[in-house]
Amino acid sequence: MASRAGTVALPQDLVDITALLDAYFDVAPDLGDPAQRVAFGTSGHRGSSLKASFNEPHILAITQAIVEYRGRQGITGPLFIGRDTHALSEPAQNSALEVLAANGVTVLVDARHGYTPTPALSHAILKYNREAAPGAPQADGIVVTPSHNPPGDGGFKYNPPHGGPADTDATGWIADRANQLLENGLRGVKRIPLNDALSADTTGKFDFLSSYVDDLPSVLNLDAIRNAGVRIGADPMGGASVDYWGEIGERHQLNLTVVNPTVDPQWAFMTLDWDEKIRMDCSSPSAMASLIQRMAAGADGTAAYGVATGNDADADRHGIVTPDGGLMNPNHYLAVAIDYLYRNRGGWNPESVVGKTLVSSSIIDRVAGGLGRKLVEVPVGFKWFVPGLLSGEGAFGGEESAGASFNKLDGSVWTTDKDGILLALLASEITAVTGSSPSQLYKGLTDQFGAPVYARIDAAATREQKSKLGKLSAADVTATSLAGEEITAKLTEAPGNGASIGGLKVVTENAWFAARPSGTEDVYKIYAESFKGADHLKQVQEEAKALVDGVIA
Repeated sequence: MASRAGTVALPQDLVDITALLDAYFDVAPDLGDPAQRVAFGTSGHRGSSLKASFNEPHILAITQAIVEYRGRQGITGPLFIGRDTHALSEPAQNSALEVLAANGVTVLVDARHGYTPTPALSHAILKYNREAAPGAPQADGIVVTPSHNPPGDGGFKYNPPHGGPADTDATGWIADRANQLLENGLRGVKRIPLNDALSADTTGKFDFLSSYVDDLPSVLNLDAIRNAGVRIGADPMGGASVDYWGEIGERHQLNLTVVNPTVDPQWAFMTLDWDEKIRMDCSSPSAMASLIQRMAAGADGTAAYGVATGNDADADRHGIVTPDGGLMNPNHYLAVAIDYLYRNRGGWNPESVVGKTLVSSSIIDRVAGGLGRKLVEVPVGFKWFVPGLLSGEGAFGGEESAGASFNKLDGSVWTTDKDGILLALLASEITAVTGSSPSQLYKGLTDQFGAPVYARIDAAATREQKSKLGKLSAADVTATSLAGEEITAKLTEAPGNGASIGGLKVVTENAWFAARPSGTEDVYKIYAESFKGADHLKQVQEEAKALVDGVIA
């Protein structure tokens, strides 16, 4: 049977919203099942009420744990809270408000009763803390979102006063305390009715949209975009950026069209992802099929827009579509963005480094070398970029999953969480300033540095084997060559900061692979890249699997 990837969802693909919301309130998790306990991944706690992994007890317990964590850390400023368009996000935000108000926490919710992109919340935290008097209480925040996950999922993420994702010390403590509260039947959780919480003196409002949109000229050359008349097509993909894009176009007088302003908790308008699931992944050609089709050149050879962009549900990821190149591979766009920014940001620290995750393309390494900039390679997770973005020492941080942020024109911090709106607008600035599309500029980079071929595959592994992979040392790998080339590095710690990568990376002159255990499935993931073509990449993948299987057997 032919795959339906890239085709519009059918009724049988849609989640039952009524059942989803009923389960949120009615289903209690079985704490004997690890999948139903609180667990923070790289982007908070995620799950589905239909699977008893994201239900009201989880949110009540997590929020109380965050309150207690704030107390331990001496965080007494306001807590910003925002939500995306997933069906479970509003009830989860309401549950959190009931606990926060009962604990006397000052909370700021969206003044427009709308949706809040993750970068807008990060921006709000940083702006508040920057403008506060020395020694004044610091703000933090909660984002209620499972990012690009399917419509049946919910997510809950904590951002401390640095504005970015909480580190593992914080999330580990919060998760442990939340599970203790669940085990104790939520005794210890303070809570008041929602109406009382909304009317509490400690509950206030904040205009996230204006704070973010009005500050964009400090980080982007919007004059160049406006003067060049770049035709922008922005697709919110049913997510939290829906109202932001229209305001960006209007307030900054850009030639911008909101391609699809529809918000639907079932995402019935979406085209199916590679596995025939609805997933708002703006880096996926299948999920982005509608926008890609709209950008196809017409009979006269022109496309609807000079640049078209997509965002996931909380707008922390970006997808870039050009008339000549279609949907850009996230790695390719990161390379172009880095090359452009470090050549066109005169206010940045001349010594600022380029930050990337260890599974991002090595063309970034070569671009950084061409710029004369130091490359800092960190483990997977945007939290590793936070210190550099705050200090300006790392003015750009990006990861292979289409997430990045960079500093303002003067080198000061913009956001310390991924900003898909920012990177989407940057594509228009690049087009306006250079006169070339990002995909054309990428071709120029490959002419200079070589054209890599990149892919990710999964390999079966038991829980025990995944555990062993996550604890490997470089000494466990005895191989000296990979796909015909001498191995130049065997890494179990990121070279940029010495942090464990939770797996293995093996590097040669023209190729590399990284293997990391999946947190949710009985597989490990093999990321691999070659500058010697598709056949060589296949050889790298095959030998990588054999090497890893031999080590974890």
